[in-house]
Amino acid sequence: MQHLLHVLQLSDASSFRDHTYINGESVYFPTGRVYGGQVIAQSLMAAAATVSSSRLPHSIHGYFIAPGDINQELLFDVESLRDGRSFSARRVNVTQSEGSILTAIASFQERGQEGVEFADPMPENLPDPESLMSAQQLMAPFAQHSAFADYYASRSPFDIRHVTPTIMLRNDAASAAKDSGKQMVWMRADGPVDASQTTHRAMLALGCDQIMMEPVLRRSGLSIATPGISFASIDHSMWWYRDIDISQWHLYVQDTPTAAHGRGLATAKVYSSDGQLAAVMTQEAMIRVPEAPKK
Repeated sequence: MQHLLHVLQLSDASSFRDHTYINGESVYFPTGRVYGGQVIAQSLMAAAATVSSSRLPHSIHGYFIAPGDINQELLFDVESLRDGRSFSARRVNVTQSEGSILTAIASFQERGQEGVEFADPMPENLPDPESLMSAQQLMAPFAQHSAFADYYASRSPFDIRHVTPTIMLRNDAASAAKDSGKQMVWMRADGPVDASQTTHRAMLALGCDQIMMEPVLRRSGLSIATPGISFASIDHSMWWYRDIDISQWHLYVQDTPTAAHGRGLATAKVYSSDGQLAAVMTQEAMIRVPEAPKK
């Protein structure tokens, strides 16, 4: 966990005109590519470094342009777009030696502003997360045979526990038969996090990417372990409405409204354990499955 927090803090910044340049490194991911949730979270932290500490991130919208190499340094180019009385806007372009890998726009709002307020309620009568099998426990028996299983068993910085049947090892035939991608998942950091509220929000962005495209797979009758499957995030948007404590359990209420042309759209509402709707997010992903050989 300490290494992850170090990676999120990035390096010292240098500025030229309306741009701020910050370097960063990557955490391990079994694909050898930069993990999308990591670079979104780092982009948020890089943008926040150029904004008054009285303003918190309330949204970020990112497009993944190209795969990144975890062995190469990342360069975050933060452009200051506007600082108004209530909001600050920043554009972040993330590059490596081959060019851009992500471009994002983040917005920050002055703390303590009042206005309209309401929220969808959290589902009731859910099992306690401590009573559910964790992804660590589920994947541990397969860790010696799969880099992905080893990652979830021992290297993921998050404790993930599915309320609905997990699709980490096999598809959910019942959900597919009902044409449903609905799922619920408890998640928290796998250890205490003593950090700023901005860092907690960035860590939510990092963690959610581990499960965001699961509803699309679930509704399609697929699983993460489907032979030959490949998937990648295309874009990702998040909105924060209430404070996050990533050390505590959060419930992800997820769904997918549509998929076509090898692309699927996933949504999630994220509730704190006391029932507050803290964040909302969407992600579009590319999912490809090899065609069955023709007879």
